[in-house]
Amino acid sequence: MKEVGSFEKWVEILATEPQVLLFVKTDHCSVCEGLYPQVAELEKDYPFPFYKVNAAQVPEMAGQLSLFTAPVVLLFHQGRETARFARFVQMEQLRLRMDELTEWGNEHA
Repeated sequence: MKEVGSFEKWVEILATEPQVLLFVKTDHCSVCEGLYPQVAELEKDYPFPFYKVNAAQVPEMAGQLSLFTAPVVLLFHQGRETARFARFVQMEQLRLRMDELTEWGNEHA
């Protein structure tokens, strides 16, 4: 997963990537640490890029994306949020939504 270091960089990513997954974590978050490897493992199965950001280090991201907890997994298509999974993420639901995102990408390719 690539790291997002600023909100400006995130805006640039959304403008250039048709589909994106964003994993949001924060400092001292045991749930984040447990979920991250599970989500990172999915990256090899999907054609779109995965990014991560530490909301404690880039607080503007939390404000701009209305993030009130961590971890959060966000899916984007054409710059718009299509799915949001917060705190306790059900991996089968995440996979289902990521499969949908892949299908949308294939339809518009």
